[in-house]
Amino acid sequence: MTQEQYHTRETAWCPGCGNFSILKTLQGVLNDLKRPPQEVLLVGGIGQAAKLPQYLNTNSFCGLHGRALPAAVAAKIANEKLTVIVTTGDGDSYGEGGNHFLHNIRRNVDMTHFVHDNQIYGLTKGQASPTTDACVSMDDPHVCNRNIPFNPIVIALAAGASFVARSFSGSSEHLAKMMKAAILHEGYALVDILQPCVSFNKVNTYQYDKEHVYEIDDSHDPGNRLAAMELAMRQDGKIPIGLFFHEQIPTYHRKNRVLADGVPLIERPFDKSVIEEYFQKLV
Repeated sequence: MTQEQYHTRETAWCPGCGNFSILKTLQGVLNDLKRPPQEVLLVGGIGQAAKLPQYLNTNSFCGLHGRALPAAVAAKIANEKLTVIVTTGDGDSYGEGGNHFLHNIRRNVDMTHFVHDNQIYGLTKGQASPTTDACVSMDDPHVCNRNIPFNPIVIALAAGASFVARSFSGSSEHLAKMMKAAILHEGYALVDILQPCVSFNKVNTYQYDKEHVYEIDDSHDPGNRLAAMELAMRQDGKIPIGLFFHEQIPTYHRKNRVLADGVPLIERPFDKSVIEEYFQKLV
């Protein structure tokens, strides 16, 4: 494996965008894991973050806004040998894709979900997203969220996710560690990645994140779901990054009697005559 096998292409991101670090780090992680590009599928929806599959040399699928997860699930069910990675933004994942986010956690299909969380809609020029901080006053000069901010870590934990982590695009070493652990996890794995939008979010900047984030230390037990939820709900202005929760539970494939034998659907015999027979009954 060489770095050239996972070469990147010219992007349309703004100079200084946090997405560059996510792209470069993922490139390095896939090389370290020695996953052949033809056995990796990157899936995106709509948005700046969802463009990442277009910029990295792997299989890719770009779907509708908020609809990346069902396409990724279908691909993984059809071919269990694929390393399936979903890469979308906070609006794409938690707004338009919120319902898919919840119920694909419950299915626990073996795939990785990287959410580029810049707390804003960057592609459409700066509207408040589900994770935008709530306004301090009605006269806030920045993009203002009048609603209670969505807490993806708490929601994922409450829905039963078996791997939940957060990282920061300004800390590539930490990000690589979380990415690698998530990809190696057997089951649905969420990594919410703080990713400053330098053009439209003038509050949650690189400087802001560097001043507020801190790494979760060894005193936290990642096997304790309630402790993980308590940590994710802290209201002291600090933002914990690291592994909140991790447990190994049966995946969708292991719980499904058709898929449990480990033979991918695409490798099974296909009898066209059976389908033709059913078509004839319909007509």
